[in-house]
Amino acid sequence: MTINCKGKLLDLTNPKVMGILNLTPDSFYDGGKYKNERDILEQVEKMLSSGASFIDMGAQSTGPGAEDVSADEECKRLLPVLELVLNKFPEALVSVDTFRAFVAKEALDYGTTIINDISAGLMDDAMLDVIAEYKVPYVMMHMKGNPKTMQQNTAYEDLLQEIIYYFSERLSVARSKGISDIIIDPGFGFSKTLEQNYKLLNHLDALEIIDKPILAGVSRKSMIYKLLGTDAQNALNGITALNMIALQKGASILRVHDVREAIECIRIHEQLTA
Repeated sequence: MTINCKGKLLDLTNPKVMGILNLTPDSFYDGGKYKNERDILEQVEKMLSSGASFIDMGAQSTGPGAEDVSADEECKRLLPVLELVLNKFPEALVSVDTFRAFVAKEALDYGTTIINDISAGLMDDAMLDVIAEYKVPYVMMHMKGNPKTMQQNTAYEDLLQEIIYYFSERLSVARSKGISDIIIDPGFGFSKTLEQNYKLLNHLDALEIIDKPILAGVSRKSMIYKLLGTDAQNALNGITALNMIALQKGASILRVHDVREAIECIRIHEQLTA
């Protein structure tokens, strides 16, 4: 499978890593950690040199109970950092994590490569039109409701079938607008109980029927640290275990805070499947 990034085809047959750069003060793991230009550039350089294919920037926290901010505030947090990073690393493939079409458009004008939308276009009707206009790869995630209500929306008759149906419907809408470069994210931790997250991971390969690259994002999430009786800061061992399972179940992209460890996981997986 390939996606078109800045006019170049990127082959996702060999799994890739997306490094996370949170620009929010209230992220569950690293909120407020990167407060100045030096810290930001050092972290981006570390992720790129460790092997990240993408840097995913988010300026609006989407965890349960997260503070909602305006589009203007999101842009205020995001755009100066985006400009800083792309000036320093012009070849970097930057993904922007936003559900707002206005923010996506502004970010794309600055040189963003990918839009990563937790709502698959359901929280802003204009989002898919922006993606179609700019012809960039689009990550659409599965979620029911919104970040404030998602954890009250965990009832499913058939978890996997409902997720497949959700993506089939969203892909149909996207295709009608001429969008073809799509990556699906099953949304670990969004509208799912701990048990449902593990059922989804164990059957992630069922989503291969959709015939789109799969992004797995389990990094530092509560499905790991609550099960293990620890916290986000001490969840790396569990993250690595789950990343390996995701790869074995067909994930093409690992979205992580810890790039080097994810790359090592991919190298081991590739040796196992050689």
